[in-house]
Amino acid sequence: MKKIVLTLFSIVNLSFCLMAQGPQALYPGAVPNYIDGPNEQNVAVTNGISRIAKVTIPTYQFYSAGSGANKPCVIVCPGGGYGILASSHEGSDIAKKFNEKGIHALVLFYRLPDAKRQVDKRIAPLQDAQQAIRITRQHATEWGIDPKKIGIMGFSAGGHLASSAATHFTKDYTGINDGANLRPDFQILLYPVISFRSFGHQGSAKNLIGPEMSAEDLHLFSNEEQVTSQTPPAFLVHAADDKAVPVKNSLLYVEKLSDLNISSDLHVYAKGGHGFGLNNKTTSDDWFESLVKWFKTQSLL
Repeated sequence: MKKIVLTLFSIVNLSFCLMAQGPQALYPGAVPNYIDGPNEQNVAVTNGISRIAKVTIPTYQFYSAGSGANKPCVIVCPGGGYGILASSHEGSDIAKKFNEKGIHALVLFYRLPDAKRQVDKRIAPLQDAQQAIRITRQHATEWGIDPKKIGIMGFSAGGHLASSAATHFTKDYTGINDGANLRPDFQILLYPVISFRSFGHQGSAKNLIGPEMSAEDLHLFSNEEQVTSQTPPAFLVHAADDKAVPVKNSLLYVEKLSDLNISSDLHVYAKGGHGFGLNNKTTSDDWFESLVKWFKTQSLL
């Protein structure tokens, strides 16, 4: 009996360590599209919000919802205009909220575009999003994840990254080309940058592509123009008074999804501005509770 108790204690202790572990390397080996240099990543906290700058080495942090039957998992991409990562209110806070609902989460600290640290800075974030999907499916059994219920979520520019992963999955941008399924099963987009056209967010576009944008780049990274019949279902939240990323981004994306009979659920608030995270202070409505209901209608919970 003593041995059994000790064994059980060891298992529980190991599980706690796995749940509490910090950021882990996103790639087990060499990082693709990487130029070596000093790690200048830094974190600043303003008004309780953490912002990470100069991310050149991608990592992730897995937040377990506990043991039990296979659960869905959401890969969370914080926003920040492809210039910083809003890692708390659009990252860890979201992951913890998912855990409360019995949903696993993986916060992705993707590379920020930098021509000095990436051979092709345009694709570095998308490479990291695809790798996050790959490793989540690879660890599905170990982490208690249903491999057919792995989705991606993004806020603002992180929403552009998430919608890129949801519309560009037929090509393996990492170059690993191991046949992994890189298609997310669903997408969740909060005040997302969808387009790089005139109504998109020009700061995100310039940070990702550069000041000179070819017609080919504008088309490739305007995700409303990349929707196909294989694009996964979507849940979107936006505020009509968003001055940073116009609501037209979400409206047009839903229109393109609808044209191809792809399920989408769009919640537009009259007010709220941009970057409100979990708490739109202008309304008593809770978009996260609506998201949980959507999970159930999609047979994800």
